[in-house]
Amino acid sequence: MQPYHSITQTQSQPLKRLSSDSVKIAYFIMIHDQPEKFMKLFHKIYSRDQFYLIHIDRKAKPEITEEIQLFLVQFPNAYILESMNIISGGFSMIQAELDAMEFLLNVSTEWDYFINLSGEDYPLKSQTIIREFLAARRGKNYLFYYDQKFYRPDTLQRIQNHFTELAHRISSLIYKREFMKGVVPYIGGKWVIFTRDTCAFLSNNKKVMEFEEYYLNTLLPGDSFFQTVLMNTSFHDIIVNDDKRAVLEKRYCTKEDPELFIEYLKANNQLFIRKLDDKTDENIIRYIDDSYDLPLTDINEVERELRAGGWQSN
Repeated sequence: MQPYHSITQTQSQPLKRLSSDSVKIAYFIMIHDQPEKFMKLFHKIYSRDQFYLIHIDRKAKPEITEEIQLFLVQFPNAYILESMNIISGGFSMIQAELDAMEFLLNVSTEWDYFINLSGEDYPLKSQTIIREFLAARRGKNYLFYYDQKFYRPDTLQRIQNHFTELAHRISSLIYKREFMKGVVPYIGGKWVIFTRDTCAFLSNNKKVMEFEEYYLNTLLPGDSFFQTVLMNTSFHDIIVNDDKRAVLEKRYCTKEDPELFIEYLKANNQLFIRKLDDKTDENIIRYIDDSYDLPLTDINEVERELRAGGWQSN
């Protein structure tokens, strides 16, 4: 049985093989605590020919910020985004991601895909496999989306009311307003894989500014802003309804029936896993370790969407 730290201490390695049409990834990682966990993630996804942008929440303790800054000095292709005060449920998270896209677009013309991560993420596959997966599907965006009125009418109050993000919370003073005319609202999750062209569109297009102006005063726009923008523009036909993340539910962290989750991982082609920690069942840890360099399961995306179950919680 292998403990959690046995798989997270792997140091960054150069890519062993890359086809001539392989993609390069620009990673954006948002963190506020647990620097050790972040550093293990960083080592695991690091390669010298990709790009890494880190946001440290302004509320993070000074010693955490300093530790991360000192760690990143040794990586010339890693950058730190100016810190923002991220308010849970507010637009500040979306703003940080839009700022990150603009920053990375200006840093280099040589990356092809943008992937957002948090300190709770961990790769299920090597960078070689992840890059080959994206190269074979070049031009596709990955994120979960659902018609909000049809599938999640219980969440419509998030966008039909006017909310204000304050310094430390969302204002309790709200009022009704009319939603954007001619726009279908969508909802999904926070985790995305976007093409460079998509990032350029989100960063610079005037149409997107109309969505920004409205969603600035919504609740939990991190679950719906990108979905609503992209599904109501010409990008709607290049979205795959999957964020490529597996989510480790608490019951599997506490060692209840881990084989069920392992079978889920075997049957799918997720690229990252969320909420892995030192309480995770060691059988799951060992499976992730043993399968890290194995090819992805071949999945029919249409069939996958039809059979999508309850594993999509973020």
